[in-house]
Amino acid sequence: MARVEYHQKKTLSKYWIISGLLFAILLIVSSILLLLYPFASKEKETYFEGENPILFNGKQEGNAIVEGESIYVPLSFMQQYIDENIAFDEKSKSIIITTKDKVVQMPSESLTYYINEKPVQLQLTPLKDENGEFYIDLNSVLPMYPVQYQILPDTGSVWIQKDGEEVVSGKVTSEDVHEEKLRLRTDGDLKAPYTAQLTNNEQVYIESESGEYVYVRKNDGTAGYVNKDFVTKDKSETIVVKRETKEVTLPKIDGPIQLTWEAVYSKNPDTSKIPVMDGVNVVSPTWFELADGQGTISNLGSLDYSNWAKQHGYQVWGLFSNAFDPALTHEAFKDFETRQNMIRQLLHYSQMYKLDGINIDIENVNPEDGPLVTQFVREATPYFHEAGLIVSMDITFISGSGNWSVFYEREKLAKIVDYLAVMAYDEHWGSSPVAGSVASLPWVEENLQKMLEIVPKEKLILGVPLYTRLWEQKDTGEVSSKALSMDKIKQWLTENKLTPVYDATTGQNYAELYVESEKTTYKVWLEDELSLAKRADLASKYELAGVASWSRFFADETAWTALNLNKKQVTKK
Repeated sequence: MARVEYHQKKTLSKYWIISGLLFAILLIVSSILLLLYPFASKEKETYFEGENPILFNGKQEGNAIVEGESIYVPLSFMQQYIDENIAFDEKSKSIIITTKDKVVQMPSESLTYYINEKPVQLQLTPLKDENGEFYIDLNSVLPMYPVQYQILPDTGSVWIQKDGEEVVSGKVTSEDVHEEKLRLRTDGDLKAPYTAQLTNNEQVYIESESGEYVYVRKNDGTAGYVNKDFVTKDKSETIVVKRETKEVTLPKIDGPIQLTWEAVYSKNPDTSKIPVMDGVNVVSPTWFELADGQGTISNLGSLDYSNWAKQHGYQVWGLFSNAFDPALTHEAFKDFETRQNMIRQLLHYSQMYKLDGINIDIENVNPEDGPLVTQFVREATPYFHEAGLIVSMDITFISGSGNWSVFYEREKLAKIVDYLAVMAYDEHWGSSPVAGSVASLPWVEENLQKMLEIVPKEKLILGVPLYTRLWEQKDTGEVSSKALSMDKIKQWLTENKLTPVYDATTGQNYAELYVESEKTTYKVWLEDELSLAKRADLASKYELAGVASWSRFFADETAWTALNLNKKQVTKK
């Protein structure tokens, strides 16, 4: 049956159709705008945490304590960012600061601190202990470091800047811009929370640029990202902080250093029997040795020897050793008090014997005590320099040998002392299970190259051996050796009618003798004119500060001619 239509259909008016279309278009456009241009976040974040925040290198690094005009910063901050070498002495509860010309001791909660042992009286303590954490009065240490600070308005933040730091200033240049666009954001995005509000013409510091945004800092220290179109760069300045250091006058050395060690075990040599040493300009007698854990130093010094040396144009660098005793070294070097005791004695002896320098020979030290050795050298050098003494230290080549190599902090030591003398010998030591050269030339050069990666050539002295090991190798495989002087080994060769032959592998002359009755093979890799001249050539090739030989006792007259660097091109300090 057909459907009967009782009501007529209503048609939509043109007005509603147009309105609907406009609403749809508006909805689409709004959605696109929301996607392409989101609303700026109104969430605000606190930029600094706590009171008196420390502003350094563009971010907060802890908090300071402000008491009147005194600004205390954490010791940990100073050690991490200003001077990693600030030490804490547990026994005296002091911090120890060293510079090129000062040793500063700051006892905890004391109104007195000491510069080169001279007391300085203060109206406030330079070192505070706050709940187990130490804080240093910034004003007390400013004269020692190329840093400056200012307390910023409103936030009370302490802005610390270092010499050489670049500061770029700028100005906010944006009129009729909504304030939301002039807010400093935590990230380069309007949706990110903001930390502070900028205003037109405000002066700011520009620290970095990332895409369309720049990271700027207000005068109160707060910072964040803002569109770079709203900031104009003004000028760039470099922070200049100069601190005066006392210039020291050290003895001059004519030409490259040509040192020989004088081994003194019980008494000094008869100087009348010491032959002329052509080219030598420094002698280093082994006079001073650590005697106990309190820092007492035994003394074999001789004023007669010093007078003889100076009459012959030699400087005298007194050698101080740790007796090669690791336990004794730990006990004496672990406390500031005993380190100072050793330094005082060495200064006293340097005056007694008219020394020109101190040669520090610390060997056989537990690896964990290496920093204690470095600290001793760090504390001793300013005193020695103040007394007009050249400071040198003996080190070994880099190796994995714990007590004989690992403990040396060579890179740090090179920045402290005037010279490092590398003992380039004992590739095969006296009790070595295998016979071999004391120091083959390829072994020396290879290790020297590694050393020069961390020690400047103008500070490095090449130590050379003047002794030869006579090896006895029995048919059973047992190996032993003894060290002979240049004269003695030549005598042995003559007695056995041996003519050495050149060994290209070691770069030395070599001789061998088999004694049937003893079932023993004797072997020698000679330290002679050839070997020594080649070592001098290495010093010239790598432009080192000079050479040092162990020891004068083993030499004959040919040694000095072979080692003479006066005609070789060597860097002068």
